[in-house]
Formats: sequence, C-alpha cells, structure tokens
Amino acid sequence: MAMLMVASFANAQNSSDDILFTVDGDPVKSSEFIRVYNKNLDLVKDDSQKDVDNYLNLFVNYQLKIKEAKRLGLDTVPKYKKEFESYKKQLSKNYLSDNKVTEALIEEAYNRSKEDIKASHILVRIDESERDTLAVYNQLIDLRNRVMAEGFEKVKGQVHNGTTVFAEELGYFSVFKMVYPFESAAYATNVGDISMPFRTRFGYHIVKVDDRRPSRGEVTVAHIMITGKQADTLLDPEVRAKEIYKKLKQGENFESLAKQFSDDKSSASKGGLMSPFTSGQLSSSEFEDVAFGLKQIGEVSEPFKTQYGWHIVKLVNKKGIQPLENVRTEIENKVKHDSRSNLINIALAKKLKQQYAVKDDAKKLDYFASILTPDFYNRSWEIPQKFDASKALFKLGNSTVTYGDFANHLKSAQKIYVGKTLSHKEIIEDEYNVFQERTVLNYHEENLENENEDFALILKEYREGLLLFDLMEQEVWNAATKDTTGLKNYYAAHTTDYMWGDRIDAVLATSAKKSDIEKVKSYLKKGLSDDEIGKKLNSENEQKVIFTKGIMEVDNQSLPKHLDLKKGLSNVYENNDAYHVLLVKNFYKSEPKTFDEAKGKLTGDYQNKLEEDWIKTLRQRYKVEVNNNALKTVKKQLTY
Repeated sequence: MAMLMVASFANAQNSSDDILFTVDGDPVKSSEFIRVYNKNLDLVKDDSQKDVDNYLNLFVNYQLKIKEAKRLGLDTVPKYKKEFESYKKQLSKNYLSDNKVTEALIEEAYNRSKEDIKASHILVRIDESERDTLAVYNQLIDLRNRVMAEGFEKVKGQVHNGTTVFAEELGYFSVFKMVYPFESAAYATNVGDISMPFRTRFGYHIVKVDDRRPSRGEVTVAHIMITGKQADTLLDPEVRAKEIYKKLKQGENFESLAKQFSDDKSSASKGGLMSPFTSGQLSSSEFEDVAFGLKQIGEVSEPFKTQYGWHIVKLVNKKGIQPLENVRTEIENKVKHDSRSNLINIALAKKLKQQYAVKDDAKKLDYFASILTPDFYNRSWEIPQKFDASKALFKLGNSTVTYGDFANHLKSAQKIYVGKTLSHKEIIEDEYNVFQERTVLNYHEENLENENEDFALILKEYREGLLLFDLMEQEVWNAATKDTTGLKNYYAAHTTDYMWGDRIDAVLATSAKKSDIEKVKSYLKKGLSDDEIGKKLNSENEQKVIFTKGIMEVDNQSLPKHLDLKKGLSNVYENNDAYHVLLVKNFYKSEPKTFDEAKGKLTGDYQNKLEEDWIKTLRQRYKVEVNNNALKTVKKQLTY
C-alpha cells in the first residue's frame, strides 16, 4: 500500500513535461523513470539497485542500448518487425472486447467447467460457406432417428467413412475442449438424449450425451521421481522405484525418501511436494489419472511409468471446483481466444459504430447490388470501369472508408459464392456486415496505442525489450560464445573463480532400521561389495538397504551438513529420518575446474565483462545530460 501511495503521489506531483535526462538530445521524462522504478522495485533483489542514483544509472544504460539498437537499424529488420506485429496483434485481443458480453461468457464457461461430459457424435461435412443446407439437415434428422432406434454403435459402423461422414465416440470433455457451438449443444443435452442437428464450421452434427460427471477439481500431491535417463548406467529406474516402494510399504517416511532419492530437484527438497493442479494442466495424462485416482489423504500409489520416468505419488490434498474469482483471469483469456470470441467481436463492433458515429446508407448498398453481374458466381466479376472508387461509403473516426474499399472486399469474397444462388441484394447485405465489422474493429485496433494508455505502455515495453534482446544477442551473447580466444584468456586470468568444492568418491548405504545399517557396516568392514550386501539383506518382498555410489560433493543432499568426512568407513548416522553409513574411497580437495568444466559460468562472466566494456563505448558515443533539478524532485517524490 505504501508503494502505491508513493507512485500515486509521484505521478500527481511530477509534470509530464519534466525531462529527467537526454540521450543525444532525445528526452526521457521523469514520469517514465518513476513508473518503471515503482513497477520493478519489488523485482529488484540487490538493495543497491533500489537506490535512485544507482537505478538511474541502470536506466540510462538501458536507454543507451535502445539508442544503439535503432542506430544499427535493428528495428527495421523484417524478423523483428514480424515478431513485434505478431505480439501487438496478440496483445490487442485483451483490449478488444465488450465487457458485458465477455462477463456473460466467463460465467457460462465457469458453470460448464464444473462438469465433464461423455459424448458421441455424427458429423456430416459441408463447406462453411454453404447456404443450401436443408438436405444435410434432413439427413441428420434421419440419422438421429436411426440412432434412437438402433443404437449409436450400429449406425456408426454403417455410416462412418472418415471423409464426408464421421461417427465418433469422444470420451469425456469439458469447457474449451470443443468448438463453441458443439460445446453449447452438448451441455444443453441431457444424458441419454440426442440433440437436434446443429451447425459448426465443420458441418452439421448431432451429439448423443452418454454421461455427465462432476469435474475432478484440484489435487495436491507429493511424488518421488526416478528419471528415465540416469547418469549411472547401471541404475535401472524401474528397479529403483520398486525398491523405494518396498521401503514405503515397510513404513518408511515418504518425504524423507523423496529428499533422499527423487530426481525431481524442484520438489525433492520439499519432500516431493508439487504445486496444486487441475485436470489437463500437466503434460502427462498418466500422472494426472493416478493422482486424481487416489481417494484418501496420505494414500500412496504403486510405482508407475510416464514419459519422464518412474513415479510414486502420495495424495496430500483434494479440492473441488475453485471459486470463480480464483480462476477468472484464466477463463477470460480462454474466452477471448476461443471461437466464442466472435460474439464479443459482434458486440464490440456495434458499440464502436456508435462511438465513431458510423452512418449507413441503404441507397449506397442498392448501388452495389446493381453493379453485380452473373460473373460474380464464377469468380470473374470485375469492378466497372466508370466506378468512382474514391467516393465515401462511410466515415470512421478521422478516416473515410471508400467505395473502392468495399468493392475490393467484394472481389475477394467471390470465391464464397461460386455456384450459389443468393440474390445480389442478399450478397451485398451479408458482405457489407462482414466488411463493416472487420473495418471498424481493425480501425480500433490500429488506433489502440493512441486511445488506450495502458496498451501503449505495455507495447512500448515489449518493443524496446525485443530490440534489447536482439541487440544483446548480437553485441554480447553471441560475441562471447564465438570469441574462444578471449574466453580462454579470461579463464586464465580468473582461474581461482572456478573451483570445485571438496568431493568424495564413496558408497552410501541407507536403511530405515539402525540394526540393518549396522549389518551393512559389518559387511563393508569385511570387504563385501554393495551388490553382495544387497543380495544378503534385500529380498523380493523387503528392501532393507539402498546404495548410492560415485563421486559427490560434500554438500550433497544425501549427506548431513556437518558429517566428519575422511577416507574409510564412517560411523552410522541419522539423516532424513533414515540411518546411513558411508564408505569413502577417495577424497578430492577443492581444485580449479578445467576450462570445459567451468565453461557455463565462465561464459556468463565473460559476457558481463564484454557488456561493461561495451557500455563504456556507448557512453562515449552518445552524450547523456541529466537534469539535476528534475532528479532532485524525483528523489523527493520517491522517498516521500
């Protein structure tokens, strides 16, 4: 709240005309600096960057890079322009909506999300532009009667051909899984009933609803994952997962075993705990089915395989459907990118027509109907020679939509009417509505940057961010990776910055019982190998010990932080709710990493050095002048 008050005060007190600094004469306003500072304040981890002077230095560097990117013409590169226009179009969708219609669609989608539907359907394909559909409609009526009398399976076997007629079982689905008209028809049909024929862009359908079930809601689980790709080629992921499962059946702690053995590092440290998810949210349906299939809190699954490896899942929590306010943003985004967005476009276009005071003239439409000829139905119609293309069709804001604009639209639309029998007047009425809606929405979209400040600011950030990425890639990142000589010279001068920590080559034995680990220790003293010990203690039904071996750093998650490490056999110790003994074969003191071993971090450090030198060059190329009076005002406002 305090920061919001600071931002509000700052914007209120600072004149939009105050120039904080210039880069080669190009002004940057105080208001822009204050907005960016407040927006990024919570993201800055380095407290020194929260200092206004330090942040101003970073902001000046940012503006220098943008200036350099434009000098190099990166904003004119076709790839950049294409990517920017694509983002602009995508972003604009969030601002091109009618709020009342959008809200109604959000609530409808939310209510539908509470239920899954199992359905079958029959589709007769027809072209999306086809108007004469009575014969197909009647065909679907006949098929509907047959399904009611003979059953879906019998009719499916007789009519499905995979080209013009499709009869399919769809399984369970929920909101946003089907095109909107199909979804609406399915949700409007009772279990056991068959809908009347309805149309989508694919053709005419009937849908039979076989079942409805409540949605599965949200689930929270913990898991132990053994990845399918192991560094230790002798470790079989399936065998390891089943070994761990045996230990769970013996009563060992799930969270402790996850910390000890799970290869999912993002959850292992938290005892395997994952973030809550809903059905369809993960990229593995197998994992979801197992997770949602667990009934009791604390229930643990048997080991199962997905494309990621082997898993054991424990149910932590289950929730029903979330309140609308918790999922509103997600649903709204889906609504605006779904086929139901057409309803929003129609409502918005109607509102914009009033906003821009667009006036229609029926006489002008009659004129266009009069100039169509039979050639229109075979895609050979041409605009008449004496046609006045510059004449105004209607005014739209500060622009004029001309006869020529609509005539060109009609020429493009001819392909829709090949072989059709609609009258000229019907064609003009339909195409004028399509043309006007598209024109009004396009005009609004093109002028969004001037009409909507929020949109303009986001677009500016992306425009500059995209430029900055291309510039950094060209001047720093690629330069560092290609400059092998420079990289090696930097490594030679900073070798002590790239060191291995202390490491051990060891065998680690883990068991739930102290008595079992004592046996392991005695066997190790006698010189038995881990395989030999495993055969003595483990059986098909009981997993008493698990071995982990190889070179590991002394801060490995399997080792306690203050273990006294030395060559030979350790004492028995307790960690992660289990007992362990460690056989250290060799000890490797801290030593420099080789060039190849250090290359990842080394490249990043070298990139930082290149960037520092490059910024110095930009400071020499472009003159930066700071308005100290404006800076004092900014500091007072930001520390108010």
